[in-house]
Amino acid sequence: MGADARDKPGVIAPPLLIYAAAFGAAVLLHALVPLRVGLWPMSAFGGTLLIAAGILLARGAFRAMGLAGTSANPYGSATALVTRGPFRWTRNPLYLAQTFLYVGMAIALNTLWPLVWLPAVLLVMRYGVIEREERYLDNRFGAAYRAYRSTVRRWV
Repeated sequence: MGADARDKPGVIAPPLLIYAAAFGAAVLLHALVPLRVGLWPMSAFGGTLLIAAGILLARGAFRAMGLAGTSANPYGSATALVTRGPFRWTRNPLYLAQTFLYVGMAIALNTLWPLVWLPAVLLVMRYGVIEREERYLDNRFGAAYRAYRSTVRRWV
């Protein structure tokens, strides 16, 4: 195995696939055993707000990564430590954005099943993606990453 193959975080699956698979399975379960969030007009409005927040947060994170000259690909090599934009408040703005989208869609569709499964999704994200990326970034950027990690929280 070459040096390039080791210069990757080694995440277990693409984060978007983790969220999408869980959400899809939860929606199928909802078709079999409907479990509602609440009154639909209220849930549609609240869900739409969370979806919009997720989109704006993801847009800001992608922009910050682009300006830093690094990729958002979890299977790629990091070329820069991004600390601007939403990375000033959270070390994982893209995963936080995906969580907002996931919760927002569940609420907008008035289905509780994705919310029931959310803790499992977050555990998979933490241990299968985030902690692996954090080890990678620590090895890649050393003291600079440790200083950043000490001042910016993992989520919010």
